[in-house]
Amino acid sequence: MFVINRLSAIIPMTPDARSDVWKLSCMLLDAGPVALSTINLRIGMLATHAPSNPKMILENRRMVTEKLAVLWDTGLEVQMAWLDMLSGGHTPWWTTSLRILEPLHKRAIDNSKRLSSES
Repeated sequence: MFVINRLSAIIPMTPDARSDVWKLSCMLLDAGPVALSTINLRIGMLATHAPSNPKMILENRRMVTEKLAVLWDTGLEVQMAWLDMLSGGHTPWWTTSLRILEPLHKRAIDNSKRLSSES
């Protein structure tokens, strides 16, 4: 019985856990192309606008502000995961990973949509 409990923390055995692992894998597969698209669109803006252009200044400020906000959100999730672990909690890795990656994924998709609609 003890071995099964330890395995269920490592291997997703319930349908809900498998669903979370599926969501996590889809999120990770989606993150790469979305990040590349965002980088490509920002490089295109840098190549076509002067650095002193007000549009570029606003975009650069927005980019830095969003990066700081997402780092704050992600750091908070990591800290909550550490505190849960240190207090004896047994949150599975797939749940923690989803919580940590959600702010990054959401911001990347929002940025990609916003930048593609502007160009």
